[in-house]
Amino acid sequence: MKYYIGIDLGGTNIKAGVVNENFEIIGKATTKTLCPRPAKEIADDMAKVSIDACADAGISVDDVEWIGIGTPGIADNLNGTIPYSNNLGFKDVPIREYIQAHINKPVYVANDANAAAYGEFVAGAAKGAKNAVCITLGTGVGAGIIVEGKILTGSNLAGAELGHIVIEVDGPECTCGRKGCFEVFSSATGLIRMTREAAEADPGSALNALYKEDGKYSARHAFMAQRQGDKAGAAVVEKYCKYLAAGITNAINIFQPDILCIGGGVCNEGDPLLLPVKDLVKKEVYTRMLDSNTEIVVAKLGNDAGIIGAAFLGNASE
Repeated sequence: MKYYIGIDLGGTNIKAGVVNENFEIIGKATTKTLCPRPAKEIADDMAKVSIDACADAGISVDDVEWIGIGTPGIADNLNGTIPYSNNLGFKDVPIREYIQAHINKPVYVANDANAAAYGEFVAGAAKGAKNAVCITLGTGVGAGIIVEGKILTGSNLAGAELGHIVIEVDGPECTCGRKGCFEVFSSATGLIRMTREAAEADPGSALNALYKEDGKYSARHAFMAQRQGDKAGAAVVEKYCKYLAAGITNAINIFQPDILCIGGGVCNEGDPLLLPVKDLVKKEVYTRMLDSNTEIVVAKLGNDAGIIGAAFLGNASE
């Protein structure tokens, strides 16, 4: 049996997992990232949680084939560096060198969204596909694109930023500085913004009542209100699905993947989200006249996607 270490490096936590050749996580360890602090200190902790994960799995770090890291920001796998990560405050960090000072194993590095997409590709909802697009709807919109089994990064190593395709010119401003990005509308943050606007515009709505009950706006409120027959909630859901379908259609038109999977907490809403989105995409996609088209599915691996994908980055680099 072969074993691999996958590290999900985030701004809040460093999570490491030992993954076997059957894509099963058999040991885990985690620690706080404690940003901002020197990159070498964070790398020291990454090595420590890797060793701890091995102990949890009942193996030695010597039994591991390699270490893969999913990191926010731009990752240069060829040189084993993180050229830039705003979330971590990194610039030109030689992460492979830092890790290998503790663990003398090959080290691979990728953007965290790409690592998660690769996880879905090798072991999750996109398993068996030749080409896949994976979109995660969270605080922002993360994406990873797999072409012929390889992660698409582009010349500047910053490819697959589908969240920053503009779908409404002069729309609300995005964190990237552009206006009307896919992320502005289809992230959980965007859904909460649209929910707040609709609730404030209709104080007598069930949508507004849910806000008052919880004391804050949630990405779930519009769907909850829709199920109660609330017009304001239903309007938000309809608007959200329209924008999400527009972004998905763009991705399909550009990449024509076998499978496009979407993940994130909002996907837990099930059919009220998926059915209208699929219907809109079916009507709008460029290849709608063909018998066979991209299959839209929900991601399967959840929070483990990043660890599993990172663990198999050695295969993605062959």
